[in-house]
Formats: sequence, structure tokens, C-alpha cells
Amino acid sequence: MDREVQFIGQSSAFLDAVERASRAAPMRRPVLVIGERGTGKELIAERLHRLSTRWQEPLVTMNCAALPETLIEAELFGHEAGAFTGATRARAGRFEEAHGGTLFLDELGTLSMGAQERLLRAVEYGEVARIGANKPIMVDVRIVAATNENLPKMADEGRFRPDLLDRLSFEVITLPPLRVREGDIAVLADYYARRMAAELGWPSWPGFAVHVAKQMEDYAWPGNVRELRNVVERAVYRWDDPSRAIGHIQFDPFESPWRPAGAAAATVKTAGSAAAEAPAPVVQHDLDGVCDLRGAVDAHERAILEHHLGRNRYNQRQTAKALGLTYDQLRHCLKKHGLLERGEG
Repeated sequence: MDREVQFIGQSSAFLDAVERASRAAPMRRPVLVIGERGTGKELIAERLHRLSTRWQEPLVTMNCAALPETLIEAELFGHEAGAFTGATRARAGRFEEAHGGTLFLDELGTLSMGAQERLLRAVEYGEVARIGANKPIMVDVRIVAATNENLPKMADEGRFRPDLLDRLSFEVITLPPLRVREGDIAVLADYYARRMAAELGWPSWPGFAVHVAKQMEDYAWPGNVRELRNVVERAVYRWDDPSRAIGHIQFDPFESPWRPAGAAAATVKTAGSAAAEAPAPVVQHDLDGVCDLRGAVDAHERAILEHHLGRNRYNQRQTAKALGLTYDQLRHCLKKHGLLERGEG
């Protein structure tokens, strides 16, 4: 985790979470970081370490979900030679490696009950015992843990130790999902897009087309910032005209008319159906609030035109073919919605 830390955002929900992390950083107490995938839990953990008095000491990371249950305790606490089959030599655990510094436990909710019990003692008394050892080792470690699970609910259901939860929750920092971070989508998209444009050697950054910017604002971003970065960088590198604003964006990288449906659903398709054009994104409308039917229909029609223009690199003949229109019919629609200039060339 020794890398440049980037905190990008301007929404109050995001800044409040960062400020809470900054205030908690000098404390020696444990901190829980809660958030959906892709919200930046590792960045918050690194901030907690870098702003603490331990910043010159090790920051050791362990993903609790990356190891089988049989190896987690050995990884955390270490083991002596001969402690189990395959343990040919003694090995220090992550607690010993993090002595004097910070131990970041990611995916905390996946820890087994046995590992939770040993972790509780390490947090409570500052001592760990290698597997197969007779004497404990004293360690000075600050615990930062992260999860996307509902730990209080897990404790109520008997899947997480309530006493461990009490020890670890001196401070709980809950990161807001991207969909509620007002104004941050545009800021993040611009940052990642400019960086990708520079990596590709573009002379300047042309920006996003209006309809693409709106699509990003309307999207729910289940993968949060990590997903946004992938979507934006993919859109930039696929765009082959640096002089024009990015006119198409694909949220699902697996989207394809030839996408496998699985062995159970596989059927023989005709050449025509296999080559069918993927549909434009469905534009959601508040049907109860619609009082201008013609305006709503026009807005939907315009969104479809903008999507397919961008998808076909503003080639009008290819766009007409994708929409099942003649060239003249497409020209008429573009003129109707003031898109004719955008579709030229």
C-alpha cells in the first residue's frame, strides 16, 4: 500500500468521512471502515496510518477473504517449525510484522470464529502466540479493519463476536457510495479521463459530450469509484478522435450481442440475430410526474440518437443502419433535435 494517495471529491458526505478519518488518525485506538466495494476503504486506512504518529513504521495489509480458513490464523499470528504439516520453519505473523505500526485487516467479516477469538485477545492485551508456541509475544499494533458487511447484524445472528466488535469500534467511519456524492461523479470522471488522455498522448482533453455526462450522472455505480475509473478510462482509450468530445460510453464491459448465455441457455441463432445491434440504454422517466407527453417522447428519442451517434463515431450511415432508418430519415431526426451539426462527418 505504499503508493500515492488520491482523495478526489467535493461532496459534503465524502469530505465529512475524510475529515473523520483525519481526526481519528493520531489516536492509538482501533478504527472500523465500512463501505461498499470500490468506495476507497484502503485509501482511508492508509490515511489513518500516514497521519498518525506511526507513519514511519510498517503498514501491513491482510485480506482476510483471500486465504482459506485453515491458514488465516497462521498468517495473522505466525507459527513455529513443525506446528502443522508443511511448517518446515518458523514464520512471523502479520501482527509481528506490523509491530510499532498499523495492521489493516480487509474483509474483516470473513474471519472464522476461532480467528476472531484470538484476534480479540491480541486487541485486548497486545499479545499474540504463534501456532505451536508456548509463550505469547507482546506487540504494539494499531488495528484498522474494513468490511462491506453489516457487523452488528452479524453479531446478532451469532456470526461475529459482539465483544470483538465492541473492541474494534472505537471509531466507525462509513464511506458514502458514489451515487449519493453530489457533484463528485463529474469531478472524478474528468480526473481519470484527463489522466488517460495524457497516457495516450492526446494533445488536449476534449471533454465528454452532454449526453454522456448525463448518462454517468444517472447511472447507479454499484462498483463505485473503482467502477467509474474503469468505465471512464475504457471510454477514452476506445475513442479514436481526440478532437471531439467523448460521444459514447459503455458501462458493462461484457455487453455484446454475442455474449454467452451459459450452457443451459445456449441455442442456435441465425447469423442475422447474432449480429443484432445491442440496444441503447433504457432512459428511466418518472411516469407519474409526466405532464408533457410530447416532450418526454422527444427527450427519449434524442437520448437514443445521441447514444447511437456516439456508438458509431458520428458516422451517419452506420447510425441509420443501427437504428433501422434510411439515411434521409436519420438526417430529418437529427435536424429535428438540433443534432445535425454534431452528426456531420
